[in-house]
Amino acid sequence: MSDYRDPEAETPLPVPSIGRPSPEVHESWRVLRPLGYRDFRVLFGAVVLSIFAAGMWAVVMVYSVIGAGGGPLDLSVVAASNATGLLLCAIPGGIVADRVSRRLIVRLVELVNLLAITSVVVVGWIGVVTIPQLAIAAFALGAGAGFFFPAYSAMLPRILPAQQLLAANGLEGAIRPALQQAAGPAVAGVIVAAVMVPTHAAVAIAIAHALALALLLFQRPEPVLDRQEPSGSAKSVFHDLKEAVVFTAKTPWLLWTLLYASGWVLVFVGPEEVLLPFITRERIGDDPRWFGFLLAVYGLGGVIGSIVVSSRPLPRRYLTVMNLVWGVSTLPFAIIGVTDQYWVMLAAVFVCGFGFSYGNVIWGTLLQRRVPTHMLGRISSLDFFVSLALMPLSMALAGPLAEVVPIPVIFLVAGFLPLLFGLVAIVAAKMPQDEIAHPLDR
Repeated sequence: MSDYRDPEAETPLPVPSIGRPSPEVHESWRVLRPLGYRDFRVLFGAVVLSIFAAGMWAVVMVYSVIGAGGGPLDLSVVAASNATGLLLCAIPGGIVADRVSRRLIVRLVELVNLLAITSVVVVGWIGVVTIPQLAIAAFALGAGAGFFFPAYSAMLPRILPAQQLLAANGLEGAIRPALQQAAGPAVAGVIVAAVMVPTHAAVAIAIAHALALALLLFQRPEPVLDRQEPSGSAKSVFHDLKEAVVFTAKTPWLLWTLLYASGWVLVFVGPEEVLLPFITRERIGDDPRWFGFLLAVYGLGGVIGSIVVSSRPLPRRYLTVMNLVWGVSTLPFAIIGVTDQYWVMLAAVFVCGFGFSYGNVIWGTLLQRRVPTHMLGRISSLDFFVSLALMPLSMALAGPLAEVVPIPVIFLVAGFLPLLFGLVAIVAAKMPQDEIAHPLDR
């Protein structure tokens, strides 16, 4: 994979200091260096606005369903529509990202997002939004995410030097939990309370998507990384998909990490999403703020984990570190199953969030640096799909399993199995040898 450097890009952001910066200060600002490149600033600004809008939608969607007279079943239908759109479009999104302009894809996604939310706003002003309309809007937003993520991932190596990818992924990894899990829902809650009609609050979401689309209109065409880069335009969609699957199957570090991620999702996500709210209520209290603060601390751990990993050079043992951090950071989850101390639960979820984001930043960077650029969209979409495919099953199994298996045992298994999966992946893919054979510039 060639190392592209944009000749028109500005120099990376200067380090604020008096005199010559020390190596420590210089390293501490590493995470901000990608912002010295114009096209990344434009793209990142749009991503910030879009993620913020997604965080607001999570709250507005709930209260719009309630405002339409819906109950838990109706909310499940709308939420499931969003997830269905995401899963159905993840693979096609990757294929399209390798065939057409990524810049065009992200612009069209933001346009669809804007139209979907605007439809909710307009109908809310002139009448009552129905559950089917909310489900359609949610599906469109989920489908858009399925196209946006592979295009965004494939775009970064085309607009940034390879050495800036870790920091770029760290920035995205930091702002996502901060905006989608904290700031976005908080702002939406305030707006919904102020305007009283939930769909009126969707105006703020529409504005955020409109600004994101406006920013993307200023993005320049992507440079060509390599004149020898294959083009998939003359080949079938089936060929494109087969090529990505074969590459994944023949690349041990990629295959085994995806298998590890699938196992991690199956054993961890269900207890986290389904059982954690109930044990928080039973052991700590009924006030929803107890659980809300737990989620906020989990997100804070993700923010700090992303910043920490992207503020330093890529680890030399990048595959081993990534898998071990993922596995070790889930161990505190086992403690949640047996403790009734709130501060212990807070510490445990913080470590889980820290390790999850720390490993994810490395993972996204490895895809962009070690996967051939011409198939990066497809591989990213495969990663996206595989990581999410078992999530509904995990959540569906958690409740019934809790009826026959003690909660502490479930959390113990969810805490320890990911580490075991990670160790198996390291050994099976011979990751230590792979790291030595394929060193990456730091």
